[in-house]
Amino acid sequence: MQAIDISIIYVTSFAILLVGYLIAISCKDLIRLLISLELMFGAVFMSLIPLFSAISNAAFGIAIITIFTSSGELLVLIYAIVTLDRQKKSIYTSSVTIGGDK
Repeated sequence: MQAIDISIIYVTSFAILLVGYLIAISCKDLIRLLISLELMFGAVFMSLIPLFSAISNAAFGIAIITIFTSSGELLVLIYAIVTLDRQKKSIYTSSVTIGGDK
């Protein structure tokens, strides 16, 4: 890969990561939070693409760890959404209390 191709991949990855952060900060419900976290993990996956051309064994190991982390995070968030919906009958973040306050 040439330097211009790598820089385009990294700029695009950073832009997707920034969009994910902005959505996570401004979201009002857990579904949007889940989507923003998946955008952030997608940006991390995209940033691994140039590593495969240079050091493929290390990039493959990093990709496997990232995939397992992403899937574990996804399962935890789906469980949190289902649990919150059962308890509060709402998926909005405003119904979540801080530190267990009532």
